[in-house]
Amino acid sequence: MRSRPPSAHRSSRSRRLTKAGIGLALAGLVGWFAVGQLHLAGAEETVLSQGKPVLASSSEGRAFPAEAAVDGDTKTRWSSTFSDPQWLQVDLGAPAAVEKIVLNWERASAKAYELQLSNDAKTWTTVYKTATGPGGNETHSVSGTGRFVRMYGTVRSGGYGYSLFEFQVFGKAAGSGTQPSTAPTTTAPNDPSSSASPTTKPSTSTSPTTGTPDNSGGNNQAGWIMAPNPVTNVKPSRAVPPNKGGFHEFQANCSVSRTNLGDDPIVFPKLPGAAHMHTFMGNTTTNANSTIESLSKGQTTCKAKGDLSAYWMPTLYNGDTAVNPEGLQTIYYKSGVYDYRSVRPFPKGLRFVVGNAKNTDANKFLAATEEGFECGDSYKNKNIPLTCPTERSVKLNIRYQAPSCWDGLHLDSPDHQSHMAYPIDTHSASGVVCPDSHPVAVPKLEFKMAWPVNGDMSKVKFSSGAGPTFHYDFINNWDDRTLAAMINGCIVAARQCDPQGHDGRDDQQPAPYVLNKDYLLP
Repeated sequence: MRSRPPSAHRSSRSRRLTKAGIGLALAGLVGWFAVGQLHLAGAEETVLSQGKPVLASSSEGRAFPAEAAVDGDTKTRWSSTFSDPQWLQVDLGAPAAVEKIVLNWERASAKAYELQLSNDAKTWTTVYKTATGPGGNETHSVSGTGRFVRMYGTVRSGGYGYSLFEFQVFGKAAGSGTQPSTAPTTTAPNDPSSSASPTTKPSTSTSPTTGTPDNSGGNNQAGWIMAPNPVTNVKPSRAVPPNKGGFHEFQANCSVSRTNLGDDPIVFPKLPGAAHMHTFMGNTTTNANSTIESLSKGQTTCKAKGDLSAYWMPTLYNGDTAVNPEGLQTIYYKSGVYDYRSVRPFPKGLRFVVGNAKNTDANKFLAATEEGFECGDSYKNKNIPLTCPTERSVKLNIRYQAPSCWDGLHLDSPDHQSHMAYPIDTHSASGVVCPDSHPVAVPKLEFKMAWPVNGDMSKVKFSSGAGPTFHYDFINNWDDRTLAAMINGCIVAARQCDPQGHDGRDDQQPAPYVLNKDYLLP
């Protein structure tokens, strides 16, 4: 027969003493916990990032937004697109002494990355760096002061993107140990051209706001930028022109100037690396800090030397390899309205985004193109085809058309599109005209891009996502006289011109040229 354990022979008195001791211990713990709570409430290490405004270089989709990394919920996560580099940035609202950063990675983690601090989201200081990130739950003690905290990933651990369940920043508000009760407001871009997912909502104002004209490239009055010389008292032309058919256009032939750059001076002005990867054409200096003044000091990859405009679009990838258009690409300047004689030049500094990086409506995308995605003899594809003929000459093509009616008042709008509109069909002799809300007819841009990729297209995508997310951005910085001469000599004159303003079909002898042999206005 087994003996009973020693505890079974304890006296009732011992049990009473034990209970009393436990009671005292619990009371002590409760007291310590209360004091501990008070101490923790005023402790130096405080979670500063939860629920704060956050930006990301990209998002894999709406189900994986940037704000999921700072919502305190480990069941949600931010996930980037599948390319390098990528980043996640949280705005603490005020400068803080940062003491610890915790990264709770999903399986798609960073192998090489930096943790950075900044007070202006422009100049960054690295407080931690590794090329051998283990993934999982990483905790890093750091030391530094900044309002903005960023994880900047340069090498992924695998073929997917970067994915964080939580990004936590610990520390205290600099100089006080507590944060201000009201943090400064951070204005986040309303972005049709980028997959980034800011948490701060754009202004809810529904009416244009007048204010000091701003031609610098930044937002003004909740995103509405007034034109220095607005065009008023204009009505859309419903006149029937003499040359009803034919062409009314000229070409801007431009090659790639910069590529694989995560900048977007329209959607993310003064935030380098805030956008997904872009391919730039035209102006050679375009970056996140571009203004009309800085662009005017640059050079151009376009044939017309007077075209210092900035053109850009999402970078195309075949798997993880960027594929750039080769040689000169065509950007048409056409009449988008029936009365081509009413088309007038873009105002200097006009900017807009064509399409939407978050678009999932393939039919809507197709409607804005000439023939959809083309490759070989395959046309009107709503998405990038899964295969294309492997002939050397076959490339993936797209011709995507911009709105060509301007409100006459604004160089930009909060969504970078509302100041522009597509023409409407009157179903009458007047044909296609501008709506009354946007009465000024300007050239219709049509991007005609060709990428040297064919064969198996199953891994071909844009940095913004699938085919219907294709879009492009434009900042007008033509020399005013040169643009006016090309419009009057080609569009208004009902001619089909090349980049020199020459129509090879002209019956006139000799056929006129708008630009000289050096592509300059005489």
